[in-house]
Amino acid sequence: MLPTRDDALALMHEYTASDSLRKHMLSVEAAMRAYAEARGDDVERWGLTGLIHDFDYERWPNDAHSPTEEHPSEGVRILRARGWPEDILDAILGHALYCNVPRTTPMARTLFAVDELTGLITATALVKPSRSVHDVEARSVRKKMKDKAFARGVSREDVVNGAAELGVDLDEHIAFVIRAMQHSADAIGLAGVPAVS
Repeated sequence: MLPTRDDALALMHEYTASDSLRKHMLSVEAAMRAYAEARGDDVERWGLTGLIHDFDYERWPNDAHSPTEEHPSEGVRILRARGWPEDILDAILGHALYCNVPRTTPMARTLFAVDELTGLITATALVKPSRSVHDVEARSVRKKMKDKAFARGVSREDVVNGAAELGVDLDEHIAFVIRAMQHSADAIGLAGVPAVS
């Protein structure tokens, strides 16, 4: 049985107080749903995977990059105890390179491919005068990728390798994820601010 989106949201709210981390998970959910739809896969399953993938990060951030302790292993233990499907758990473990879990499914590869990228797109939107994802283009994200001081927490290597694992052109991948996030702009807080007259 697949948990409901309400189940996932309740867990997210229980474990995550940070508004920005919640919005990140909603961004990843949007990208996962869009990719599942484009590929004719299970939109709900992929969406849930994106929505829940970081729910344990705030409590167990795992600065030591332990493959078995803290994020995402602690979250996976919680989800497994609640009966979440193993393919979702494998994808969540696979999105953290240090867990050494191979990404063997399209869903797992997609989660890895969109995770860091949504952070880069969000950061790019937030430096626009409008603070809107609607004003973000793939070329501006590529330009920001080259600036190592910009959004330094985002792994450029993961963004590049994620697209390669999916077998998609990097610019097309960035544009696709931007469009997915635009469809959820209100939920992720990137619909923009009214222009000052």
